[in-house]
Amino acid sequence: MSGNGSDQMSDISFRMMNTLFNLLDFVHPYIDQRMCSFGIREGITLVDYGCGPGRYTLRFSKLVGPSGKVFAVDIHPLAIEMVKAKIQKYRMGNVVPILADGYNSGLPNQIADVVCAIDMFFGVKEPVLFLGELKRITKSDGLLILDDGHQSRRVTKEKLQTSGYWSIIEETPDHLKCKPQ
Repeated sequence: MSGNGSDQMSDISFRMMNTLFNLLDFVHPYIDQRMCSFGIREGITLVDYGCGPGRYTLRFSKLVGPSGKVFAVDIHPLAIEMVKAKIQKYRMGNVVPILADGYNSGLPNQIADVVCAIDMFFGVKEPVLFLGELKRITKSDGLLILDDGHQSRRVTKEKLQTSGYWSIIEETPDHLKCKPQ
């Protein structure tokens, strides 16, 4: 897939999603609690794949600290614009925004200790290509944190198994923790 192609939502849908997330986070602030089980520690390199408007990016930045790095990757130009604004507003010097070209993040091989793909996997039209890219950028001893989003756990697991790239090492009601095969 080249370009920012068919997985990209429209600008209006993206803006509506951002508004909904802001409202949800105001009414039910659960993200910090959710992230406690991700195993993110200071000094690591983390990829926030499908970062959207940066809902998790700021928190990831704080968790990895000044000695760590967060790559905020998305296929939507508005996502990258919003993340850049947050970088400036919150002085997140350890965050690098990246506009992906389809399933090509442009990141070097095996750069990530942890890749988080939160609330976006259900929208990936070619999961084998996507999961292959995630494996390529993840260190051999790295982790993938993946949630189901708006699809069943059964479907998420089938996509992972079909790809042949990942083994599930931990399953919670909230997410799967996977290691590269």
